[in-house]
Amino acid sequence: MTAVTATTLEVRKADWSDTRLVSEELPGALAENEVLLAVDRLALTANNISYAAAGDSLGYWRFFPTDESWGRIPAMGWADVVASSHPQISEGERVWGFLPMGTHLRILAGKVTPQGFADVSPHREGLAPVYANFDRASAYPLYEQAREDQDSLLRGLFMTSWLVEDFLEVNGFFASRSCLITSASSKTSIALGYCVKQRGELESVAVTSAGNAAFCHSLDCYDRVVSYDQLNVLDSTRPVVMVDMAGSAGILSDLHHHYRDNMQYSCRIGATHLEGFGPIDDLPGAKPTFFFAPEHLQTRSRQLGAAEFMMRLGSAYAGFRQFCDGWLRIEQSRGADAVQAAYRKVLAGRADPASGQIITLSQEEK
Repeated sequence: MTAVTATTLEVRKADWSDTRLVSEELPGALAENEVLLAVDRLALTANNISYAAAGDSLGYWRFFPTDESWGRIPAMGWADVVASSHPQISEGERVWGFLPMGTHLRILAGKVTPQGFADVSPHREGLAPVYANFDRASAYPLYEQAREDQDSLLRGLFMTSWLVEDFLEVNGFFASRSCLITSASSKTSIALGYCVKQRGELESVAVTSAGNAAFCHSLDCYDRVVSYDQLNVLDSTRPVVMVDMAGSAGILSDLHHHYRDNMQYSCRIGATHLEGFGPIDDLPGAKPTFFFAPEHLQTRSRQLGAAEFMMRLGSAYAGFRQFCDGWLRIEQSRGADAVQAAYRKVLAGRADPASGQIITLSQEEK
């Protein structure tokens, strides 16, 4: 194999709007069990901004290490094996997983199964195993080539939302009657609203900006839609749980002070409102905690068995994909300039909630 030039988008950790493109030459010869992936299409959503927000606290910067003051934001999507020195991994295989926003990724492959393999590079030690896995398209029961972009956008975030709703159910919904979901127009929030409404045990309440209220109404995955400036219309005597995707200290504080002791459970997942992101202290009601999906995934996989767990998750995801057929519009961005423009649009919260951003840094058409 000849040497390959890999180009990767990086962001300054202290200012995520400051980006740069870094190129490096990857040697043509692979070490034992190394695999070279050519990154194809990746999803770009508010979820990626949440990875940056938790880059240090949850280790997301460590997945694709670079200079100390810069970071490589992970993204979900597809890649092709273009070279392999692992005897159980073949050139030409197509895989789905956690990738850098770049053109190539070289990994040390291990934990190979018929379903996929993992990156077992030393820098991965101590990080959530689920993010190291690469799933083979050939072994994925729901794989459809025509749905690859949809899977890039939805598959990872749906798993997070499904796990949150499952966590609520396991805990008896914390004796609550409603589930408040902030930043309700984000795709992770929509997935959670869908899961809550499908089970039918809690009222699914969208909390969103006035400008996105009509969109949230149109989805039919929320029982009620309330804008941030109308929180006083919510019944403060009703016991609730809250899943905060916004990451805004002000919004979180307003809701906690509105419900006070009737805030039965409060968790933080995302950070779509970067201007208000910050720590929360001394709020009435349940103390806000950070929900780390991989922990609950491991717990439930042990409790249910891997096969049963994947069957439940896959069945729910298949339904959600069909639900999204009615409203989700895919937008493609190819090449360095287009990708950086799409990134800045998502970072600024200016992306149309009905659209899904798919990015490809390489200029070469597949």
